Amino acid sequence: MTGRVVKLKPEGQGQTAAEAARQFDMIVIGSGPGGHRSAIQAAKLGKRVAVIERKKDVGGVCIASGTIPSKTFRETILHLSGYRERGVYGNSYQVKQSISMSDLVFRVDRVIRHEIDVVRHQLLRNKVVLITASAAFIDPHTVRLTYADGSASRDLTADAIVIATGTSSALNPKMPFDGENVFTSDDMLQLKQMPRRLAVIGGGVIGCEYATMFAALGVRVTLIDARDHLLPFVDGEVIHSLVYQMQQNRVTMRLGEAVKEVQIDHSLRHGPVRIMLDSGKRIYVDKALYAVGRQGATEGLGLEAAGVACDSRGRITVDGNYQTSQPHIYAVGDVIGFPSLASTSMEQGRIAASHAFGEKAESMPELFPYGIYTIPEISTVGRNEEELTKAGVPYEVGKAYYREIARGQILGDTTGFLKLLFHAETRHLLGVHIIGEGASELVHIGQAVLAYGGTIDYFLNTVFNYPTLAEAYKTAAYDGINRLG
Repeated sequence: MTGRVVKLKPEGQGQTAAEAARQFDMIVIGSGPGGHRSAIQAAKLGKRVAVIERKKDVGGVCIASGTIPSKTFRETILHLSGYRERGVYGNSYQVKQSISMSDLVFRVDRVIRHEIDVVRHQLLRNKVVLITASAAFIDPHTVRLTYADGSASRDLTADAIVIATGTSSALNPKMPFDGENVFTSDDMLQLKQMPRRLAVIGGGVIGCEYATMFAALGVRVTLIDARDHLLPFVDGEVIHSLVYQMQQNRVTMRLGEAVKEVQIDHSLRHGPVRIMLDSGKRIYVDKALYAVGRQGATEGLGLEAAGVACDSRGRITVDGNYQTSQPHIYAVGDVIGFPSLASTSMEQGRIAASHAFGEKAESMPELFPYGIYTIPEISTVGRNEEELTKAGVPYEVGKAYYREIARGQILGDTTGFLKLLFHAETRHLLGVHIIGEGASELVHIGQAVLAYGGTIDYFLNTVFNYPTLAEAYKTAAYDGINRLG
């Protein structure tokens, strides 16, 4: 299912006059989840769309080095390490005794190639013009293409333009990045050797995900973050459980600690990487993953020529319809900042394209689910306890532990739990928070009930297949109802 990339020829190289005057209804810069969905939505509305992608493969960071590789990496680790079965067979259980980086990357490469082909095919079958080039604004309606092969540049104009360029790893100039000993998540697939000891600098989503993945392989991981708490936007009880399970997997936490200096010295006896903290502590490891934030990929876009501003981290400010300060220029995906999820980027792209052409598109951003692919997995939708307490909302909690659910015992997950938050007076569901196997799938049941303004009674009156993890909703609902006076 491969398709031909349509590349507009520079004037004077066989183009007709009609081709030279070619205009588009929409130009999308970037082919990641946000750009891909923007283009498809506009094409479905009968618009003439071009997607400009500077790399030879489509899909952006999501497919090349972000979401797809990291989640495939995680799934491979869970399988080869036997982590899922340790609750049944014991902590020493492994499917493969000696796991190498090549073992992990083999599966990742196959999935990446497949996903690239899927995205390319979807664009081409919807008659989206796919152009391999770099793009930069020369005025609010015009972008200049620069081709990698050195052929002459070409200008394109459109009524609407979507910026979906994503992000790149934020590189601290004080870090001795070499891609092997000190590296970012973008370098993960190029690592040649599995570390025995790994430091993860940065306790955000990416840092926590990779810290738990390598810990599941038996790597001694040290997680360093200047903040006192991990993932502050997630329900506190869920994070407490995550921290406990990370510590059970021998992850050392250095929270509230700032990195002063990182050195690479192959003469060191305890590992080539030495990390010095402001507190005076020294950490010696084989490798260090730097995961302190990401930078909006806006450098070289010529935003000033378009009249669009970005902040110091390259992120573009948008309104509720994802319009920038120029009403016909939209920005979607990671380039606009939080939540920086592939799923939300897709939805933002759909809304932006619909709005650009006057098509009504309804969405509920307050009910976007979050999936965090740590080990164990976390997913959440709606409001958490800290938010409800701060807002003065009278709420009650219903909880179900996986160890109480037959499916949890079958899977060997005895530490996971599902928590429902509901209004103590009206019984309306307010939030769902899950940590454990299948969390990112299980959360969608609660999301649907929240979207339709349902109450906790829905779970009491519904029959779930047995044995399934979904039964946890009924168990949690009974637990919550029993807490009411």
